[in-house]
Amino acid sequence: MTVRTFEGLRVRLRAWRDDDLPAFAALNAAPEVMRWLKAPLSRDDSDAMARRMADRLRSQGWGHYALEVPAVGFAGFVGLSTPAFTIPVPGFDTEPQLEIGWRLARAAWGQGYATEAAQLLLDFARDELKRARIVSFTTTGNVKSQAVMQRLGLQHAGDFAHPNLAGHPLQPHRLFCTPPGWTST
Repeated sequence: MTVRTFEGLRVRLRAWRDDDLPAFAALNAAPEVMRWLKAPLSRDDSDAMARRMADRLRSQGWGHYALEVPAVGFAGFVGLSTPAFTIPVPGFDTEPQLEIGWRLARAAWGQGYATEAAQLLLDFARDELKRARIVSFTTTGNVKSQAVMQRLGLQHAGDFAHPNLAGHPLQPHRLFCTPPGWTST
């Protein structure tokens, strides 16, 4: 399947390329970037992750896209996926959710790129995938990512203990979702 490209005023979401792998590995090894995730990734784990995302894009036609921005080039990813666990928040625990998420290189932080790119995919999820609700979540300490969620119009829907991080300091998570009536905008 051909992978669709999304273009914003300053961002481009596209299929993954092999030449993205070194920059993606550097991003995934950076302690500052990985601060709110379980641990930095090895080069092999980073390459495997990129290949899984590329394969999913090709097979289902949407997923996690490589993000390009001016002056940085490859800047990380922004994408849509189904979480690999049931979100333990009432109202979100009865059916699979569609999550929007991102991971950007430090050089691309604080410039609105995550918000602009994520908005392109929120519009796609609403208008073409016809999804009634999109979720996003992060550890409670990651206030910068929560600010992106709020700029996207997502609303705080509850807090939960991430089931895949039992006993880890990052287990407490905050859940955000699109507001009621989002599909009619």
